[in-house]
Amino acid sequence: MNGVPEPLLQLDGITRAFPGVLANDAISFSVSEGEIHALLGENGAGKSTLVKIIYGVLRPDAGAMTLRGKPFAPHRPSEARGEGIGMIFQHFSLFEALTVAENIALGMAPELAKGDLRGRIVEVSTRYGLRLDPDLMVGDLSVGQRQRVEIVRCLLQNPRLIIMDEPTSVLTPQEVEVLFETLRRLAGEGCSILYISHKLEEIRALCDHATILRGGKVVATCTPGEETARSLAEMMLGETLSAPAAERRPPGDTRLRLNNLSVASDTPFGTDLDDIALEVRAGEIVGIAGVAGNGQTLLMSALIGETLGGRPDAIELDGRPIGHLPPHGRRKAGICFVPEERLGHAAVPDMSLTENVILSARVRKDLARNSFLNLPRAARYAGDVVARFGVKTAGIDHAARSLSGGNLQKFVVGREIMQEPGVLVASQPTWGVDAGAAAFIQEALIQLARGGAAVLVISQDLDELFAISDRIAVIANGRLSTADPVDDLTIEQIGLRMGGQPRGRTDAAGSAEPAHA
Repeated sequence: MNGVPEPLLQLDGITRAFPGVLANDAISFSVSEGEIHALLGENGAGKSTLVKIIYGVLRPDAGAMTLRGKPFAPHRPSEARGEGIGMIFQHFSLFEALTVAENIALGMAPELAKGDLRGRIVEVSTRYGLRLDPDLMVGDLSVGQRQRVEIVRCLLQNPRLIIMDEPTSVLTPQEVEVLFETLRRLAGEGCSILYISHKLEEIRALCDHATILRGGKVVATCTPGEETARSLAEMMLGETLSAPAAERRPPGDTRLRLNNLSVASDTPFGTDLDDIALEVRAGEIVGIAGVAGNGQTLLMSALIGETLGGRPDAIELDGRPIGHLPPHGRRKAGICFVPEERLGHAAVPDMSLTENVILSARVRKDLARNSFLNLPRAARYAGDVVARFGVKTAGIDHAARSLSGGNLQKFVVGREIMQEPGVLVASQPTWGVDAGAAAFIQEALIQLARGGAAVLVISQDLDELFAISDRIAVIANGRLSTADPVDDLTIEQIGLRMGGQPRGRTDAAGSAEPAHA
């Protein structure tokens, strides 16, 4: 393409306010034909509001858009799709009990779903390296294959601009490479991509240009390949970012041990836990990597005690069997938890911060005695968590739902860490939080381990696991690989295991045994 590409989409002064919040403040930028353009910003920066305006979900209060040089003001998503705008959301909108073809047909205009839809699915999916069988049930597909369904459905509508929200969060590194090849091919054919992701190294590798939002405003534009991940993060935050430094130290005694833990899923399309064996020692952080849907949720439930399965000694804490204990009993024994879903599982949305600390800390922080709550003590503890972990809130009497995602996550992590557990299990501890909050939480986990606790982190973020872990295991199809030292692993090796490649599992004593295919 000679010269400067013509803008496909132009935004001029887009402004949108909600009660008490100016979400988009006179945002202006353009996306060129055939360009992969990153939209970056921490939580609350205005990204979601902006793409909803482009896709016709919301209307701006002020400003204007043009598409191919003509006024563009969609009132609903169907109008945006009719103009060639496609969007692939972070959370899939698929029915597991329907086939690939049936799901694709449901998400398309009736006129586009007519004719040989099956043949077009095969043709388009093969052409772009995203091969799909139209007759397979979605419930039988891996998470990566389900994303292919969403992408192919979008491509069948001949988009000229595709908006992608966190598209690699559920993919193995190998699947990410396939996706990137597809996106580069689409861009080469003239299709534009507006790409939202918190994975800054991927942004650097993939995107041609980036627009960075902070507080609803455009604060910077850049060429990502000319920046570092840290410089991108600092532009997003507007401050210097300190990265966590995981100092390797010899671990102590085993504090958490899983002895051939097997638990059956209670959902039709769930993944059973199959003979899980692992040990986590004092002073170390062990990471569990894996693509979503491979048993992580059931493993966390079994560790918390919400799902009881198997023998009491299937889970041991400091040599004591706790597999039969409910969550309350396990906390009393010395293990604390950070669940993946912060609003609804880790915290009750409509309860105050003070009430939320009572829910998980009343035993370890002596917040109740003889069936009576000590509300002043609970309030002091909530205040201590807010102060120590830098939680931005209007007050401890305000509801958990009033906090931003990053601040609520810092509160939840702080509430658990300040109970001084012998073992902490955290699932997706920095999921959906901005770079500053993520660095703060990661440093807190490292400091807890340095103090002698055993920390188990379940995460889909490989960069995070490599940054903070001493050893990493991979869960795939409900089975757990050996937990190997981080220094002995590569991203590619982890990716192969995430894809289900057999690998030796670790028995309770730490020795490796051959895995079953």
